[in-house]
Amino acid sequence: MNTKTLSYILKRILMAIFTIWVVITLTFFIMHAVPGGPFLGEKAISEATQKALEAKYGLDKPLMEQYWTYLVSIVTKLDFGPSLKQRGRDVIDIIGDGMKTSAKLGLIAAAIALIVGTVLGSLAALRRNKVIDKIIMVITTLFVSMPSFIMGTLLLALFAVKLRWFPANGSTAKGLILPVVTLSLYPMAYITRLTRSSMLDVLGQDYIRTAKAKGVSGMKIVFRHALKNSLIPVITYCGPMIAGIVTGSLVVEQIFAVPGIGRAFVNSITGRDYPLIMGTTIVLATLIVVMNLISDILYKVVDPRISFD
Repeated sequence: MNTKTLSYILKRILMAIFTIWVVITLTFFIMHAVPGGPFLGEKAISEATQKALEAKYGLDKPLMEQYWTYLVSIVTKLDFGPSLKQRGRDVIDIIGDGMKTSAKLGLIAAAIALIVGTVLGSLAALRRNKVIDKIIMVITTLFVSMPSFIMGTLLLALFAVKLRWFPANGSTAKGLILPVVTLSLYPMAYITRLTRSSMLDVLGQDYIRTAKAKGVSGMKIVFRHALKNSLIPVITYCGPMIAGIVTGSLVVEQIFAVPGIGRAFVNSITGRDYPLIMGTTIVLATLIVVMNLISDILYKVVDPRISFD
C-alpha cells in the first residue's frame, strides 16, 4: 500500500469522525430545542416531581454542560444514558437488543439482494433485448416503483392472512421470512438495473473486444473481466444499503411486528424518550458513514486502476 493510498484512507477516516461528531451535535441540540419535555406525558405530575426527575437525569444543568457530559460519555464509554421511559434500562442495551434482530434480518436481506441482483443484472446484460432481459426489466421496474410498506402489506395479506403460509408476527424465525423478502426486493431490483447498465458499458470496452479477438471464452470474459469491473457502482450503492437495512426499516418492522431497532425507534418517538431517539439516530448515522467509508476503500480492491488523489 503506497503513501497516497494511506493518506487517502486517513483523510476519509478523519472526515468520517468529523461527520459523526456533527451528527451527535445536531441531534443533541435539535432534541433539546423540541417544545415540551420528556415528562410531559406523565399522568398527574407535579412541578416538584418534574424538577426531581430533571435533576435525576441531569436535565436541570446548563445545556452546554449537558452536551459535554453526553459527548464524553459516548466517546469514552459508548454510553447514551438511561432510557426515560423504560425505567431501569440503558439506551445502549435497548439498541443492542433491537440490533440482534435487525442485524440478522438486514444482513440476510442484503445478501439476497446483492447475490440475486448481480446474477439477474448480468443475465439481462448478456441477453440484451431478448425475452429474458425484457421480463427482468419489467419485474425490477415494478419492485423499484413500489414502496416497501405497500409490498409488505401485500405480502402480509397474501401469504399470512389469505394463504396462512407464514405467521403475521415477526417474532419467530419463520415469521422473519416475509420481512426479509420485503426488505430485499427493492435493493435487489435496484442492483439488477445497476449491474445491467454497468455491464453493458463494460462489454463495449476495447479490452473486452480484444479478449474476444484473442479467443478467450465467453464465460471467462464475463467473470474475470466484465463482472469485476462492473461492480463499482454496485459497491457504491451497497454501503448505505447495508447500513439502512441492518438498522431496520421502520415501516417494515412495524407492519410485521418485528422486535428490532426500528420498532424501538418509533416507540421512542411516540413516548418522547429523548435519549433513545438520539441514540438510535446516532447509531444509524454512524453505520451509514462507516459503510460509505468501506465502500470508498473497496473501490481500489475491485479496480486497481482507480487512483486515490
